[in-house]
Amino acid sequence: MNDSRLWDDVDDYFISQLAPDDEALQAALRENDAAGLPHIAVTAAQGKFLQLLAQVQGARHILEIGTLGGYSTIWLARALPEDGRLVSLEYDAKHAEVATRNIARAGLDRIAEVRVGPALETLPKLADENPAPFDLVFIDADKANNAHYVEWALRLTRTGSVIVLDNVVRDGRVADASSTEPDIVGTRAAIELIASHPRLTGTAIQTVGSKGYDGFALARVLA
Repeated sequence: MNDSRLWDDVDDYFISQLAPDDEALQAALRENDAAGLPHIAVTAAQGKFLQLLAQVQGARHILEIGTLGGYSTIWLARALPEDGRLVSLEYDAKHAEVATRNIARAGLDRIAEVRVGPALETLPKLADENPAPFDLVFIDADKANNAHYVEWALRLTRTGSVIVLDNVVRDGRVADASSTEPDIVGTRAAIELIASHPRLTGTAIQTVGSKGYDGFALARVLA
């Protein structure tokens, strides 16, 4: 048995026991496939992790940068109270349309909304609205801009908020300081920003599973 097959089997076991998909989540994945969206959504185990993290955080306001088809959005929105709010930013209008349908089907459209456009354009508009600080920010968008997204997350959060940055290992390529790949350069810049910023403390975790060899970074806002 090769490593990837073993990772898949272990993920399947954990998901079956701890994070089984229900009909709304399964329907979202089917809709994503039918619309031809790329297969890059979080796994069910990762979605459940995000949901638990939001619940532990006691989150009432969540910002997601990178919606895709709304699968992770559903997991996160389910952690919110009835009067909670989730704003998800998506570059691609087609993806946003699929996500909006998936969110509505899951009965979460009262608390979760998708905004369309480049995040570095929609984030300033969001800030101008002076929203309540976000308790949790999940960043899963174009990796070249990861450091910019962390900077915006800092502007839109409060002391004690948590920032989660997905896909930081890049199959191990993140360790290559000589890389000129935009995804690697952007991810390294975000990691180094978390390490050096006086308002942040954080760590990064390597993972294996159905999405292969990857990982995420976690940061907490100190002040």
